[in-house]
Amino acid sequence: MTPAPAAPPAPPAVSVVGIGADGWAGLPDAARTELTAAQVLIGAPRQLGLLPPECTGRRVPWPSPLRPAVPGLLAEHAGRRIAVLASGDPMFYGIGRALTEVLGADGLRIVPHPSSVSYACARVGWALEDTEVVTLVGRPAARLAAALHDGRRLLVLSADATTPAVVAAHLREHGFGPSLIRVLEQLGGENEAYAEGIADTWAHPPGDPLNVIAVECRRAPGALRLGAVPGLPDEAYEHDGQLTKRHVRAATLGVLAPAPGELLWDVGGGSGSVAIEWMRTHPSCRAISVERDPVRAQRIERNAAHLGVPALRVISGKAPGSLAELPTPDAVFIGGGLTVPGLLDACWDALPAGGRLVANTVTLESEALLAERYRRHGGDLVRLAVAHAVPVGGFTGWRQAMPVTQWSVRKPSTDPTAERSAEAPAEPSGDNG
Repeated sequence: MTPAPAAPPAPPAVSVVGIGADGWAGLPDAARTELTAAQVLIGAPRQLGLLPPECTGRRVPWPSPLRPAVPGLLAEHAGRRIAVLASGDPMFYGIGRALTEVLGADGLRIVPHPSSVSYACARVGWALEDTEVVTLVGRPAARLAAALHDGRRLLVLSADATTPAVVAAHLREHGFGPSLIRVLEQLGGENEAYAEGIADTWAHPPGDPLNVIAVECRRAPGALRLGAVPGLPDEAYEHDGQLTKRHVRAATLGVLAPAPGELLWDVGGGSGSVAIEWMRTHPSCRAISVERDPVRAQRIERNAAHLGVPALRVISGKAPGSLAELPTPDAVFIGGGLTVPGLLDACWDALPAGGRLVANTVTLESEALLAERYRRHGGDLVRLAVAHAVPVGGFTGWRQAMPVTQWSVRKPSTDPTAERSAEAPAEPSGDNG
């Protein structure tokens, strides 16, 4: 006897429907069906106002702040058919991500709409795959700095009507005043509008809060050029001399080998250069910089904001004590304080199997300590020496910088050594090299 086919699974009780500035008229039949069948309609007041009377479900505006309210609001209406409204594509910087984290992918039916980015690229004639997107919705404008490169095309998702002026000011501040700005409002709707200008002379008043900003990046003559790989010019940093210099910094990031999503501990942050350039390698890279000097810790924060990674977490405190409650790192860089009792052990113990540790020093005492750890754990022990050409009378000669000893190692799945070495008195912390 042939068994009866299994019944299809019940549809999810929560649907997420993307809607654009064109409102109900721009929705496909599948989206309209979800909205008219819903018993509860959740969205921003603007979005709820786009729905016609035939959507009879109870209309619930999102509270503020939105994200923490998601689990409670869903629980409050459990057992009812819920439709959540989203701007454009719910899975592109939208509410779809937060809902998926709560309900899982199987708990949702998502009906996307063209995103504002798709509309914007269509209006200005840019290929979407060649266009970088930076969102400033709920995020600091300082994030824009990491995306600024001569000739690049950016789409900036605005927080409100004031964002275009903020973007123009940010471009001027970072040497991109000649950049072309186009503000695209109410994309896809009847009231679609357009404004254009140069960042240096931007004077347009605030327009519609629903806008996307297209930026053609043009670097001003003489502005400092910042590349996309580690080894930024030393002049890019505010510092008091505690700075891992450019060539050593590039070599250090090379062995740290950042990958998307990974977390770095930068211990003895100094000016924060290693943590900052770790985060600049990919938008999802994370870093925590630990610096015992509060003045330097504040300087790290300023450097991070100026160079486009304001999410760098800076801890003003002494290591190893300040490391105890930090999340597990994928890699650790020790730029200063190597001889502080217990510091190397704490960093080594915090690493998971496969985690990387890199330590730089310019002192003989710390060099001896790294040589002993190299004997115990292996890895690579190298000396980095850099010389710069300088005038010598009417000629040119070499000026040698202090050599940097660097130990780099990957933690094995099991640590065969249990003994701990005696450590010398502490040296000052700092971004050595």
